[in-house]
Order: sequence, then C-alpha cells, then structure tokens
Amino acid sequence: MKRQNLRAAGLGAVLTLAGVCGTAAANEPHPWQMGLQEAASPVKHLMDSFHSLLTIIITLIVIFVAALLAYCAVRFNAKRNPVPSKTAHHTLLEVAWTVLPVIILIVVAVPSFKLLYMAERVPQADMTIKVTGRQWYWDYEYPDQGNIAFSSYIIQEADLKPGQRRLLEVDNRVVVPVNATVRLLVTAGDVIHSWALPAFGVKKDGMPGRINETWFKAEREGVYYGQCSEICGTNHGYMPIAVEVVSKEKFDAWVAKAKVAFGPRDASRDVAQAPIGVTVE
Repeated sequence: MKRQNLRAAGLGAVLTLAGVCGTAAANEPHPWQMGLQEAASPVKHLMDSFHSLLTIIITLIVIFVAALLAYCAVRFNAKRNPVPSKTAHHTLLEVAWTVLPVIILIVVAVPSFKLLYMAERVPQADMTIKVTGRQWYWDYEYPDQGNIAFSSYIIQEADLKPGQRRLLEVDNRVVVPVNATVRLLVTAGDVIHSWALPAFGVKKDGMPGRINETWFKAEREGVYYGQCSEICGTNHGYMPIAVEVVSKEKFDAWVAKAKVAFGPRDASRDVAQAPIGVTVE
C-alpha cells in the first residue's frame, strides 16, 4: 500500500509538472510537438480545422490508391491473368472517377472559401496598429493611442536574459489587450517584408508604397512569437516579432508609460523613436 501511494504521488507530480510545462509553452512551438502551433485566434482555429479535414481526405486517398495498386498487382499480374482483357470503356468506372473527385473538391472548397472570407474580411476593430518593415527591424504605430510609435529590434544573443528566446526576443514588444479585435496595417519602407505570427494565423506582406490590411483577436494572455517570412536581405532571419497579450488594465497602464517614453512618430525622419524598452508590469 505504501509503495502504491508513492507511485500515485510520483505520477501526480509528473502530471502536474507536465501540465505546468504545457501551459508555459502553450504560446510557442516546443520540441517533439505534433501538429500545428496551438491556436490563439478565431482565424487560426478555422485554419486548424481546415488542416485536419485535408489531412483526413489526403490519408483516405492515399490508402485507397495504395490498396487499388496492390489489388491490381496481385489480381492482374501475368501469372494469374495470362490473357488480358480487351475492354476499352466502362461507363460506371468513368462516371465514378469523374464524379468522386468533383465531390472531394466541393468538400474542400466550402471550408476553404469560409476560411478565406474570415481571414480577409476585417471586422469592426477595437484598435489599429500600423506595421512598417525595414531592413532589418519593425516600426510600430498606435494611431488610436496618441500615435505612439517605436522600433522593435532583435535582442542579440550576448544580451539575452534568462528565459528569453534566442532569435525571437525583441527590445520592444507589441502590446495588445486580450479579446480585442486588432486591425493591422502592414507596409514596408525599403523592400518587401512579411509580418507573420503562426499562433494568430496571420501572414501579411508589407510592400513599399502600399498598405495591406489584416486582423487578429488574441484569445488568451501571453507572449507570442513570429518572424519576417519574406526574404528581405542578409539579416532576414533576424527580424523577430513578439506580441504580448495582456489584460485591458495592464494595456492601459502600458499605453500611459509608452506615451511618455516613446511619444508620437517623428514624421521628419520617417522613422519611429529609438528603442527604449517599455515593459508591461
């Protein structure tokens, strides 16, 4: 009995530790992860659902084709079928291999159009953030919060603090409130960049002279990481994105500090203020 109690206690500790680790790593990919990064926005949930549907369809097609090839190899080999059939047409088969692919395409098309519509149609937004890609950092502006503007640079490996992610951490994170619909206006100041955040299902190109629009709604608090997904030069791999999702109260407190620390965008230089590192408390 004592040994069983010890085993139960050990198992409970392992499960508790696994639960804690799972919660801590919920906002980012982790080693040996199966499937896509955990969703944190309505669009990403729909993407995951569509991905699961395609996986099932592809698996069934592969199994069917493999079974059909195996059957043909066994049933119609030269030893078992020395005199091959001279049949040229089979109406039922021709109808089947025409109709079935059409049905499969319809099954794929309906959720695909639904996903495209949801991702591209920006709903009524609670706030707007303008993103400008530059070689090789990001400029952010908050027009609804007094035109707060700042630049976000990668933290070099030598300057990383314990717990910070190599090649993903930045000096100034994008801060947004949880459950708020955020409209993103994405552009670039030099070459084409791409603002991508997997957990939100967002990937939007920033092009010089053009503004592209997308949106997200973060469903839970935490820090979410992404990177530039367009080859934009030698430091393309050093343009991380870090979005910190906080409560409305913490966001309002951050805005108050950011207004003092950053101030509005400097239009004369067409760049945001130098990095200062305002954090959320």
